[in-house]
Amino acid sequence: MSEISKFIGQRIRNYRTQKNLSQEKLAEAAGCHPTYIGQVERGEKNATLESIEKIASALNIPLSQLFEKLGDGETADSIPLKCYEFLSAKTKTEQEHLYRMLIEMDKYKSK
Repeated sequence: MSEISKFIGQRIRNYRTQKNLSQEKLAEAAGCHPTYIGQVERGEKNATLESIEKIASALNIPLSQLFEKLGDGETADSIPLKCYEFLSAKTKTEQEHLYRMLIEMDKYKSK
C-alpha cells in the first residue's frame, strides 16, 4: 500500500488509542466493520475519503487533522515527522509536559 495509507492508518491508531477506544468501538461509532478499521490502521486498505471522514468524526477530530504535515517532503523514517506523530496523539496537557521536558533537556546538552 502507499505511504500515505500507512501514515493515515498510524494516525488513526494513535488517536484511537489516545481516546481508549478499541477497534470494535471505533468501528461501531464510524459505521464500519472492525476488520476494516484494523486494515486501515495497518495501511492495508486504501480507504475512501468518505470512510476516513466517518472515522475522524467517530474520533471527534477534524478531518484535516489526519492530513496535517503530509506531503511536506518528510519520509517515514524522518525524526521530526515521528516526533509530530508521537505528540499529536497526546492530550494538550501531555504535549505541554513533554515540551517542557525537552526544553529542560536541551539546556544541558553539550555542557
